[in-house]
Amino acid sequence: MAATGSEKQGAKAFYVTTPIYYVNDAPHLGHAYTTVAGDVLTRWHRQRGEKVWYLTGTDEHGQKIMRTAEANDVTPQAWCDKLVEEAWKPLWEHLNIANDDFIRTTQKRHTDRVQEFVQDLYDKDEIYKGGYEGPYCVGCEEFKLPGDLVEAEDGTKLCPVHKRPVEILKEENYFFKLSAYGPRLLEFYEANPGFIQPESARNEVVNFVKQGLDDLSISRSTFDWGIPVPWDEKHVIYVWIDALLNYATAVGYNENPAKFEETFPADVHLIGKDILRFHAVIWPAMLMAQGLPVPGRVAANGWLMVGGEKMSKSNLTGIKPQDLTSHFGVDAYRWYFLRAIAFGQDGSFSWEDFTARYTSELANDYGNLASRVAAMVGKYFGGELPASAADGDAEKAVQDGLAKAVATADLKIGEELDFQAGILAIFDFVKQVNGYITEQEPWKVAKDESEEGRARLATILYTAAESLRAVAVLLNPIMPETSQALWDSLGAEASLGALAAQPVQDAATWGRLPAGATVTKGAVLFPRLEEPKKD
Repeated sequence: MAATGSEKQGAKAFYVTTPIYYVNDAPHLGHAYTTVAGDVLTRWHRQRGEKVWYLTGTDEHGQKIMRTAEANDVTPQAWCDKLVEEAWKPLWEHLNIANDDFIRTTQKRHTDRVQEFVQDLYDKDEIYKGGYEGPYCVGCEEFKLPGDLVEAEDGTKLCPVHKRPVEILKEENYFFKLSAYGPRLLEFYEANPGFIQPESARNEVVNFVKQGLDDLSISRSTFDWGIPVPWDEKHVIYVWIDALLNYATAVGYNENPAKFEETFPADVHLIGKDILRFHAVIWPAMLMAQGLPVPGRVAANGWLMVGGEKMSKSNLTGIKPQDLTSHFGVDAYRWYFLRAIAFGQDGSFSWEDFTARYTSELANDYGNLASRVAAMVGKYFGGELPASAADGDAEKAVQDGLAKAVATADLKIGEELDFQAGILAIFDFVKQVNGYITEQEPWKVAKDESEEGRARLATILYTAAESLRAVAVLLNPIMPETSQALWDSLGAEASLGALAAQPVQDAATWGRLPAGATVTKGAVLFPRLEEPKKD
């Protein structure tokens, strides 16, 4: 889906990436969690009026993909094509992901540039030939340190992520002189304490680098599904070197200098914590070796857990996002995981928790507020938004609450990637508006048909409708479909223009919704849930 929105020409784009995902199987909730977070972040910055670039894609090389394709009796390329076109791209469209680009590591725009990057490092004497023997997890596509492994009851050494036995590899490889970059990396971490988030992830990386880095094998020679090493085609480039470079190749590295300069490096790499070292150690070292700028931030989200286990296809806890969207709706899905789980921490999913939060916060607090306000404007003013009379202390308290909510949400979502705190700030304001209506009792005020009574009723309902105008703006990056429905219900499109063009940071500017706007009671934003089918 192509992104739209106003842009500041000439400025560097706010560049956000997800990991590129392995196409050994269809996407599950864990993949969607990171991608929705990136979408909310980039929509937020777009709605600030900034130039934005949001990249996602698929990682299609490596031994794991090759074996999966063989098991399905197809070529690796055919397997990748099928999964990308039938599973990955349709899901992002279904979840309303507004990515600007979708890169596949089998595309020529990527493979050619990867060869050039690696050739440059080889020419600079940053790469040498050697041999490797040690444990390797095909699931992670990662050479493991002996200390990273866990031991099964029978003594077998297992990958700590996949809980499967590692393979002992012995092969000829080319190595990148990663060990030489330890001091530079530590100096960089010290000078840029916000580079790795959360703090626990930063501490893990710093301690890892302080122990001393080994040189990194950057090629494989026992299979051929990968990008050939340009000076030795008996080898293919290690899949992680290949994969990390997508962040550069997708935005014009060695191909479109203008695009590259206005986009690279990424401001935020959103990743799962299991691939932290690749992004916080190997990737910046590669860029340093090439004389390129390093990313602004590597933000590691936690794992989604089901029954105490990380959600993945390999341990059979993978749940399709469509299982949830068919029941709760796409917007509620986008909202739930960022609301329920603090980004950067592990979090558990359950149908029961989702149902409870949907009913309490979305249906009762937010959806019911929108319905009540529209119904009362329709009943008491014929659907025409009345002009507010003099604001009293109660109205000023609502306005102050909105200003606080906007400031907090903009800081937490736009800067700190604390989606949960930002969403809570918005919904605290929704609760405040509900409380305001309960206290002011407009249904009782409506019985006073005097001029003063009508003026007071107009003020109450204008305050409530104007509050909803701001809520629609603030929730648009998170729940775009229901926000648009609310925007239309308030008659805001005709008077204020497109919802996506409303700056989130200015949402607290009071009085923007004009008197006379046509307010209609549309469909219920969050319908009552039916009993889910949990086969």
